[in-house]
Amino acid sequence: MARRYMRRERAGNTLQTTALVHEAYVRLVDAKSVGWQDRLHFFAVSAQMMRRILVDAARARRSAKRGGQLQRVEDSSVVNLEQIPDIGTGRSAELIALDEALDALAKFDPRKARVVELRFFGGLSVAETADVLQISSQSVLRDWKMAKAWLMRELGRSS
Repeated sequence: MARRYMRRERAGNTLQTTALVHEAYVRLVDAKSVGWQDRLHFFAVSAQMMRRILVDAARARRSAKRGGQLQRVEDSSVVNLEQIPDIGTGRSAELIALDEALDALAKFDPRKARVVELRFFGGLSVAETADVLQISSQSVLRDWKMAKAWLMRELGRSS
């Protein structure tokens, strides 16, 4: 799952697949109140955890782009422009926009949002998603199709 997530990230991303797995593991270990039902439940929670980690990282990059980590320098002759990092935010902005649209979808139709999260972020198949949500495969396909159309419309509005 982590490898699939990282393929979607922008080039030059500093977060590596193993770091994403380690961060997800640390957060999952701290989640003591989760009553694991089965393997698919574990993957569903892991997908949600990795989504949160990547969105948090994207928000941090966006903050850095706006000078969140910079300190004020009174003498502008001290600044060397070649030392300023090139911060690409295209993929970060897309991921944040998708996360916000997915949150909006969850308010409108939680099951469709969960289908997207499990399929897109979790990489689960239609059958696995159906098992996790305890619905038919046809319902998953129908929800997936409707959710994609809804998200495309929402993402089109925000761009």
